[in-house]
Amino acid sequence: MSPKAVHFGGGNIGRGFVAEKLHLAGFEVVFVDVVDTLIEQLQKTKEYTVTEIGGEGEKVNKITNYRAINSKHNEAEAVDEIATADLVTCAVGPNILKFIAPVIGKAIDQRTASKPLAVIACENAIGATDTLAGFIKESKNTPQDRLSSIHDRAAFANSAIDRIVPGQDANAGLNVKIESFYEWVVDKTPFAKHGHPEISAIKWVDDLNPYIERKLFTVNTGHAAAAYYGHARGKHTIHDALQDSEINKIVRNCLAETSHLIVKKHGISTEEQKAYVEKIISRISNPYLEDVVERVGRAPLRKLSRKERFIGPASQLIESGDKVDALLGAVEQAFAFVDVEGDDESAELGKILKSTEAKDVVSKVCGLESSHPLYSKIVPIVEKVQSNKGLK
Repeated sequence: MSPKAVHFGGGNIGRGFVAEKLHLAGFEVVFVDVVDTLIEQLQKTKEYTVTEIGGEGEKVNKITNYRAINSKHNEAEAVDEIATADLVTCAVGPNILKFIAPVIGKAIDQRTASKPLAVIACENAIGATDTLAGFIKESKNTPQDRLSSIHDRAAFANSAIDRIVPGQDANAGLNVKIESFYEWVVDKTPFAKHGHPEISAIKWVDDLNPYIERKLFTVNTGHAAAAYYGHARGKHTIHDALQDSEINKIVRNCLAETSHLIVKKHGISTEEQKAYVEKIISRISNPYLEDVVERVGRAPLRKLSRKERFIGPASQLIESGDKVDALLGAVEQAFAFVDVEGDDESAELGKILKSTEAKDVVSKVCGLESSHPLYSKIVPIVEKVQSNKGLK
């Protein structure tokens, strides 16, 4: 019988990355989501395709052997599936983890299998599985007298994922178009006693932090910087933005600053990091991805937060007296990404900038204390954006 994975989130990353790799590893995949139309489509459709796009052309994988449950209407069924699964994954967005925790908590508490359930959050955030585990362990989701033994029933492992999912064709249905390059790195230490799931796509490591920060502060920093500068200058796609020599130079300057941090902090060689940067710029420049700048730039509030792609590296660099000029320029462009159609966070950022003093914006959005050396650098940037946008 096939091993079983329950995956929360039937979106493009869920279908096109996580479920694809689980399917190729021989897992039956049970999708769990609350979007009625999506679940109905998954239930009625017995297969879909994932088209991988790279410099060498396209490769199409057919995905089968999956089921789908709407946890909004059939929570008990979802709990039963998780309780008897080998693995639970999710790609729902960091802000949604607290909403899936109750179902997973109930399932873990009901679990009777001798091998713990593997829980791996596949989110674009540092320590996402730890965050999910924290919600699961809350008293409303797990009986407190069962907490001491929860690791007999579940093993929680952080991961770092890297794969670009561009905008999809309007009539694509369940089919997903995705870049061929990917990286899925998972901390193997929680599985020391019972062994980790057999998934060839995963790189299992003892120390995940270098991979998480290298990815977040290179791929995500570069991608977002290109998007925000591209948006400001009227570019349509990331490819278009990086064809602009000035934007290309700015993005490289941002990555020179983050590379200095990565090399110094994690002991990665300068040559290896330089090669990684070149690979990333080549990837995000791929014209076949048709990666629209507004899609890449969406959710600016999250991307401007304390541990994210700009403030995260800049705060560490400035604490050591290192240069952050290029990152501050990208921060300015991110703050200017307001009132973009279809982006709720962009609209909310506009409201915050209009109703809040700059110093309080920096505390609220960036999570910086007034005593932090980066704080005084960002306050005038926010004031400038407020003035230029007529928000103050």
